[in-house]
Amino acid sequence: MGGATIEAVGKLSEAMETVEIARGHLYAFHQLSGHADFQVEDAVELLRAAGHEDLAADLDRELVGRNVLPGRWTFQVIEDYARTYYEPFQAFEERARALTGGHRHVFEAGLKRERRSADEPGHEGDPADLEPGASEIATQE
Repeated sequence: MGGATIEAVGKLSEAMETVEIARGHLYAFHQLSGHADFQVEDAVELLRAAGHEDLAADLDRELVGRNVLPGRWTFQVIEDYARTYYEPFQAFEERARALTGGHRHVFEAGLKRERRSADEPGHEGDPADLEPGASEIATQE
């Protein structure tokens, strides 16, 4: 496989990593929005207990369980993103990876070979290159 192919597939893989981060932010949005909804519900109960029934009733009716986008709760946003964008993107990344024999991070592996100082501690090419027990010692320091 040529260097241009490795670079192109590496760029698409990098884009996939960015999409993974975006997807993670969607899950954070989902978790935070859901948590806020339950906090509003708690505030409704506290307002009722404090004698503010009108505000509590309005909050309960208009905000608790409200859609975050027209017709959608956050789980539906995640599902739409997955079906519409994430899954097709993932399929193209897998298709492109076939150009590198199915191997991941071929571009980065080349960078590691170029940038590491061979035979220098902490610059091993692979975990198998460590002396037996060396990884346990390194994590204890």
